[in-house]
Amino acid sequence: MILNSLSLYYHNKLILAPMVRVGTLPMRLLALDYGADIVYCEELIDLKMIQCKRVVNEVLSTVDFVAPDDRVVFRTCEREQNRVVFQMGTSDAERALAVARLVENDVAGIDVNMGCPKQYSTKGGMEAALLSDPDKIEKILSTLVKGTHRPVTCKIRILPSLEDTLSLVKRIERTGIAAIAVHGRKREERPQHPVSCEVIKAIADTLSIPVIANGGSHDHIQQYSDIEDFRQATAASSVMVARAAMWNPSIFLKEGLRPLEEVMQKYIRYAVQYDNHYTNTKYCLCQMLREQLESPQGRLLHAAQSSREICEAFGLGAFYEETTQELDAQQARLSAKTSEETGEPAEDTSGVIKMAVKFDRRAYPAQITPKMCLLEWCRREKLAQPVYETVQRPLDRLFSSIVTVAEQKYQSTLWDKSKKLAEQAAAIVCLRSQGLPEGRLGEESPSLHKRKREAPDQDPGGPRAQELAQPGDLCKKPFVALGSGEESPLEGW
Repeated sequence: MILNSLSLYYHNKLILAPMVRVGTLPMRLLALDYGADIVYCEELIDLKMIQCKRVVNEVLSTVDFVAPDDRVVFRTCEREQNRVVFQMGTSDAERALAVARLVENDVAGIDVNMGCPKQYSTKGGMEAALLSDPDKIEKILSTLVKGTHRPVTCKIRILPSLEDTLSLVKRIERTGIAAIAVHGRKREERPQHPVSCEVIKAIADTLSIPVIANGGSHDHIQQYSDIEDFRQATAASSVMVARAAMWNPSIFLKEGLRPLEEVMQKYIRYAVQYDNHYTNTKYCLCQMLREQLESPQGRLLHAAQSSREICEAFGLGAFYEETTQELDAQQARLSAKTSEETGEPAEDTSGVIKMAVKFDRRAYPAQITPKMCLLEWCRREKLAQPVYETVQRPLDRLFSSIVTVAEQKYQSTLWDKSKKLAEQAAAIVCLRSQGLPEGRLGEESPSLHKRKREAPDQDPGGPRAQELAQPGDLCKKPFVALGSGEESPLEGW
């Protein structure tokens, strides 16, 4: 192994800081568009990441790191591969190395967070808690430097005394890291406290590796030219921007800030193109709107309960429909291609009504699903409850389900990543072919609201809704046995 192949340099760079819930793929790409040289992902905890599986997402052209519950923990793409730094929270050298090796082929650098002062992080011995344990810091960083071929960095806060701070950063430098980011506030300080430019400058004067200055958004950085002023005030090699970039990512643009409406629309486009969860999209947009949250558009955003509604609030409804149709069509093409390549066992599918549909949880109220709507309709019509037959394809572990209602079978032609998502898609095919409401946001389904609502994560096809288990709920050979999992504060202070 060639250790620490430095494809990423930290001199004279504009850097998007790691920010929890903000530094997801859409924001990182937007920051790159506006002139950021390097972008950090949000801090991700080692214990969560080591459970993830690396998946190439051919529909989105991304690389996803997917948790056992099918949730995407980290998503990246080729566009940012040479610019994105993966930041982790860790308190253990071996876990840190395992995570670094998992992601190193898809990122440009590895960073260890030692600056977050939040209790949920420090009580686990991570982030700012590491500052009081130099031995552990040295072990983690040394292990990473020796064990990965990406440049390793860390992000710290300053200690109560300048002497202790300088002693710590010298020890950190000796581990062989490529650069150090310094947030110029103490562990207990918050944004309203002034950033200590003089301490960052003392660190920069002491070390030979690049020092990245952070913490200037509140007092110093309101426009592009302020970034260079902050760099000079701290004598740092580069500047890392957090909240000023969260409020308007065009802060990195040399020509000046772009209108917020334009910036938010561009962000939304990335969010839809890369299937960002609507709650995360909504959160980031709210941070941009700030004092405008009570405006008519702010109220529409606040009320939005799906990506479609967010797009409609910003005049991007047609873009949403066009993009989601393209993604569905791409999924259908890939599914058809995979079926041909795998030579799946021929099955008698005569009489099966098929459509290319997928279940998008974000398009439905929290307690309503197509399976619930279909079950309710069958009860009203005094029909036998729906029977689902689900299979899993061994090659890519995707699922397909057929639902039988009144002796008619229905199936989506798109394979899905979990058993329950595939069953919901089959239910949608049945409901649409009958012209029945499927429970989407904005649809009327009075009978469902008259009944006592089931818990959000309760499966209406599960044992509480069925008097007897149906033989169709079992997988058929040669497919694999199924599980039943449902898809399910800022660091840069």
